[in-house]
Amino acid sequence: MREKRNKIIAYAALSIIAVVFLLPLCWVVLASVDATANLSVKAPDFTLENYKSILTNKSNYLSFLNGFIISFGQSVLVVLLAGLAAYPLSRYEMKHKKLFMLSMLFMTSLPIATIMVPVYKMFLTVKLYDNLFGVILFMTASSMPYSIWMMKNFMDAVPMELEEAAWVDGAGKLRGIQKVIVPLMVPGIFTIAIYTFSGSWGNFLVPFILISSSEKYPAAVTLYQFFGTHTVSYGLLASFSIIYALPSIILYVLTQRYMSKGFSMQGGTKG
Repeated sequence: MREKRNKIIAYAALSIIAVVFLLPLCWVVLASVDATANLSVKAPDFTLENYKSILTNKSNYLSFLNGFIISFGQSVLVVLLAGLAAYPLSRYEMKHKKLFMLSMLFMTSLPIATIMVPVYKMFLTVKLYDNLFGVILFMTASSMPYSIWMMKNFMDAVPMELEEAAWVDGAGKLRGIQKVIVPLMVPGIFTIAIYTFSGSWGNFLVPFILISSSEKYPAAVTLYQFFGTHTVSYGLLASFSIIYALPSIILYVLTQRYMSKGFSMQGGTKG
């Protein structure tokens, strides 16, 4: 009887969570094809004009392009730099390696908003304010602690013996990394790249503070502009949100196999 009651409570809790999650999603989908969309979840007055307005606006294309440049650029830099930093942490014994790894893990818990004021001042000083490359650099730096942690754990799962065998066969360190470690770490690399891309694609705060020109805004910031001073274009907001979510959804569908393998190969931290 007690077990049955616990199951009922569990199912009830899961049902509430599902409703809380699905209700806003239903509103976005229905409002995107509703000519008279408002905050109510209702049968839509069907129209595709909302999507037409979004897709025929050249500034929206530019915002998606800016968002892609930032997200893709950050993903590439994070994978390269995290790989370079993770290799010695995984392959060599260091005196304070465990303390260093724990410090990096601690840094991932720090809210990025706490440092945005000095970062804003620094960007003005070094002439990187209102610069997409500057945004990519800062977002790359802020992603490094967790990315190094993940990359190091993925690299730990690659047996050192395989790399040593490559050295015996005459391969140097770079050749061993290229031919042994990288192919075996493809799922882990994809996991970090996708995680970074998705986080960057949805990042509103950093580009909003570090970019002032509207033509340089990524899609995450452009989305905010649908909230007018007195009125909100709910239909346009919903349709833009659907299109904005598509890259992340498509990326997840195409690469979920690699992500599953990546998380399965991520083991405990050595040393």
